[in-house]
Amino acid sequence: MLPRSNSSGKLFPFIFNKLKVTPNEPFAPSFQAFFSTRIVGEKPILRSGAVGVLERSIKFNQLEGRKAYMKHLDKIYKQSGIAWFTPVELFKPWYAQGIAEAILRTANLSVPLKIYEIGGGSGTCAKGILDYIMLNAPPRIYNNMTYTSVEISPTLAEIQKQTVGEVHSHLSKFKVEHRDAMDRSGWGDVEQQPCWVIMLEVLDNLPHDLIYSESQVSPWMEVWVEKQLDREGLSELYKPLHDSLIKRCVEILELDKNDTKQSSIVSKAWSKLFPKPRRCWLPTGCMKLLEVLHAALPKMSLIASDFSFLPDVKVPGERAPLVSTKKDGHSSDYSNFLYAKGDADIFFPTDFWLLERIDHYCSGWLKLQKDKSSLQGKKRRTITIDTSSFMEEFGLPSKTRTKDGYNPLLDDFKNTKFYLSVPTHNIN
Repeated sequence: MLPRSNSSGKLFPFIFNKLKVTPNEPFAPSFQAFFSTRIVGEKPILRSGAVGVLERSIKFNQLEGRKAYMKHLDKIYKQSGIAWFTPVELFKPWYAQGIAEAILRTANLSVPLKIYEIGGGSGTCAKGILDYIMLNAPPRIYNNMTYTSVEISPTLAEIQKQTVGEVHSHLSKFKVEHRDAMDRSGWGDVEQQPCWVIMLEVLDNLPHDLIYSESQVSPWMEVWVEKQLDREGLSELYKPLHDSLIKRCVEILELDKNDTKQSSIVSKAWSKLFPKPRRCWLPTGCMKLLEVLHAALPKMSLIASDFSFLPDVKVPGERAPLVSTKKDGHSSDYSNFLYAKGDADIFFPTDFWLLERIDHYCSGWLKLQKDKSSLQGKKRRTITIDTSSFMEEFGLPSKTRTKDGYNPLLDDFKNTKFYLSVPTHNIN
């Protein structure tokens, strides 16, 4: 999965100075993916697969080049039976250590370091970060830090404990809270101290909602899924906007349009002459999660990584997901999410522009901008950069380079980005 970004690491000094398909579980970690649209009277039509865990790190420096790497990767996938491995797993421990370095360079180390990870998979990221801090930070930083994994899967919670527990001293710093990260009550009282939140390949699997409009100027409608008793298949129903999360997402999308006056008389007339139906997938799960995080952790710094683009998407609509199934080693993609009954993999591309808008909205700043009399500055400093720029700045790219100079972390993950968001002095 591969596209490009023109982002540059030069901005680092700035930043650091109905029914809706629902998940089987309240929060879908990085190995799960569901639509946020429920089927009337039925269970979700898409199910998750197993999380991939490599038995040992790949020795990139011993591989000749891309051909040798792809052959090695193909062997790993066939032996494991896993559909795909996350970047933090493929490039362990170097991927996690790049994140650890970014945290150490930018955190306020005058207070105990506190890290939360949401959807931590097998615990590979947690162990890599703890290893790096233990070996590279002053002893007081490691000795006083805490690392909390918020994990809804009881099976993965146990795996994470085992993974991190390979280094005995980590156990006194690490804990797993088996709960839904979207449930505000699980976070307890508001945390007033600075902390870090890590989300790797979580956004692409969070619930989304689909909305539909008959034309460029027609109002948006919620898309519901109906199973008719006299038919085997499923069909869509369109209803007026009612869901509060959907309404807030639409409000964020419409803010810029209102400011630029795109809904002019000319554009409305043109739309009536040449109507074009619109379909738009909204990251309502992301919206809900960020609302909870900002309420519980107002001084959090956020690091999120995900896919900015997905190739060969056949499902129609803006920010549409890639829905595919794998059988006998061969993948086939669906052109309609309604056909994807049973086991299917689904990934949503992350619209990082919209993610930034949602982040500012949930912090309270974007809401204030609707009041033209408000002069309050932004509550967050944010930046979106491609993975290669992030790893060149904070990681050790030489460790993932093959003999001929090919580097899969820098060369093959062009469609992934990092989003960094830190609080400003305007958070109060």
